[in-house]
Amino acid sequence: MKMKSNNELNVNGTIVRVIRHNGADYVCITDIAALKNPIEPKDVVKNWMRSRATISFLGLWEKLHNPDFKGVDFDPLLAQAVAIARLMRVSVPRVRYS
Repeated sequence: MKMKSNNELNVNGTIVRVIRHNGADYVCITDIAALKNPIEPKDVVKNWMRSRATISFLGLWEKLHNPDFKGVDFDPLLAQAVAIARLMRVSVPRVRYS
């Protein structure tokens, strides 16, 4: 990974844009997702945003960095993500090959 002067990273031949805001650098997650699926990177991002681990991380980040964050309002969202993850695990049919 090599930082370019024009605020881009070259990651294994894929350009990842970097934006500087208030002294902090932010990378484009859609560009990163293109490493996994160059045709539809938005699908990678959608799946990542739905994962329980991502939602938990975002809740923790908000708790640490947002003084106005209301954990009480966030808890139902996290509970829903956990319930959906369990439902998806249970509802996947097993295929038997003979």
